[in-house]
Amino acid sequence: MITIDINPVAFSIGSIGVMWYGIMVALAVLTLLAITLREAKRLGVSQDTVYSFFLWGIIGGFIGARVIVVQWDYYIAHPGSIFNFIGYPAFSLYGAIIGALIAVWAYMKVKKIPLQDLAVVYDTVAVGAPVAQAIGRIGCTINGCCYGKPTSLPWAVIYTNPMSACGLRGIPLHPTQLYFLLWNLVVFVVLWRLRWRLKTQGSLFMLYLCLYATGDFSLRFLRVNEPFLFGLHQGQIISLVILAVCLPLFIRRIRRAA
Repeated sequence: MITIDINPVAFSIGSIGVMWYGIMVALAVLTLLAITLREAKRLGVSQDTVYSFFLWGIIGGFIGARVIVVQWDYYIAHPGSIFNFIGYPAFSLYGAIIGALIAVWAYMKVKKIPLQDLAVVYDTVAVGAPVAQAIGRIGCTINGCCYGKPTSLPWAVIYTNPMSACGLRGIPLHPTQLYFLLWNLVVFVVLWRLRWRLKTQGSLFMLYLCLYATGDFSLRFLRVNEPFLFGLHQGQIISLVILAVCLPLFIRRIRRAA
């Protein structure tokens, strides 16, 4: 068993507490930007384009991460909490992805950027996205959110800190945050090895979404979540929708390139 007794608040500046979760999210964003710029150079995308899309993606992703899927009713009642990193630090990864896609699509429409250019930009993001997600899961592990179901496995984790976001403190749980971290690294390795082989624009991003959705759907069976539909979690329903949309598109792109 692994005992985690880390205070989610890393340090305080006056009355403001800076959480480990927020630090890891910031580190994840910087890592994503660095890898995206590297991929942009490989694919012939200008840095100015990356910065523009990235800025709008971060804004849309941040709002979406707070409003979509995770406690959206809470944020409608308390809109100011969207920008609160201290008292209510819940984020939704799918919310971030959806919010970023909407924001970037809106920016594309305003600037009248061709759709095929957007597909290339998405490909530049695809490789770095799972690495950023893996870093974010370190924040989840420290914070105690996204915790798993009780288990007797030898690698179970026990949260003991009273400030932890874990709702089952003192009980051995599946380290689902680490499961997600490892899956993200697997996705990164696959995308890294295939990034030169997938020639059709947008195919790398589609593969990223399909791989992540597959892992997310499977691993959520080990997480503590409220059932949403047919006994499945809300995130699992979104995973199935993503697979239903992206998998056929990915297969069609691969066949077109063959």
